[in-house]
Amino acid sequence: MPINAFINYLALEKKFSKHTTTAYSNDLNSFQVFCNEVYNEQSIVVVNYTQIRSWIVSLVESNLSNRSINRKVSSLKSFYKFLQKTKEIEVNPLAKHKALKTPKQVQIPFSEKEITNALNLMDENYDFESLRNKLIIELFYSTGIRRSELINIKITDIDFVNETVKVLGKRNKERFIPLLKSVQKSLIKYLEIRNKNETNSSYLFITKKGKIIYDTLVYRVINNYFSSVSSKVKKSPHILRHSFATHLLNEGADLNSVKELLGHSSLASTQVYTHSSLGKLKEVYNKTHPRSEKI
Repeated sequence: MPINAFINYLALEKKFSKHTTTAYSNDLNSFQVFCNEVYNEQSIVVVNYTQIRSWIVSLVESNLSNRSINRKVSSLKSFYKFLQKTKEIEVNPLAKHKALKTPKQVQIPFSEKEITNALNLMDENYDFESLRNKLIIELFYSTGIRRSELINIKITDIDFVNETVKVLGKRNKERFIPLLKSVQKSLIKYLEIRNKNETNSSYLFITKKGKIIYDTLVYRVINNYFSSVSSKVKKSPHILRHSFATHLLNEGADLNSVKELLGHSSLASTQVYTHSSLGKLKEVYNKTHPRSEKI
């Protein structure tokens, strides 16, 4: 079946994560269900743009956000590109499709003070979970890694000699990120108490029961601690990654260096973070340009 072949291609050749391939599969099967109901079980392999357009209209009428609809259509477009590659179709019915307009989402990073305050809250306790949670926040903020990358760090990925941590990014791309001295100290404290747990896990971050930590636990750690120090609506691991990039750029780091640290494949992805730094850039500009009116 073409859908299964496409999902296998994404998993085995493109090295997409299970979460991503599941999302693609759900999107394609959703469209197939629509074709079954509206077009008498017509295969999605042979549909035309008019039929796809009617599906998009039904999604809009179901009050799904434009962003979510665009993601579903993007899955479908990739599927048809795959069918072109395997010679099952000649023309991609979505080749000339224009994505629905979406409002720009402004991600507001934590301030340096908010991060300091959150870490200070955690200095009061030295039990296993407190040391683990503090290290989670410190690693997010000092390295800019993704949540999935943090969860999958193994003890052997920590190199105290070279002061780096190895992370496995998207599409199994490895990168090495420097570790601050303060983070190394937190790592040593955490490892001392972690090693007292009866566990055979090779992963750095584990639960009290010795199992690898999971997505919702990491999100809960960030949300709980930052709820005490920040009034921002969104408090998540990604906001810490966003804060890492923004604060580096504010302090003069060049875009290419930040790109490499974040594990982005192109500068376009990194440039998203320059918007948050615009205020700082304006401040520097007004203070330093010869024609600026100094106050």
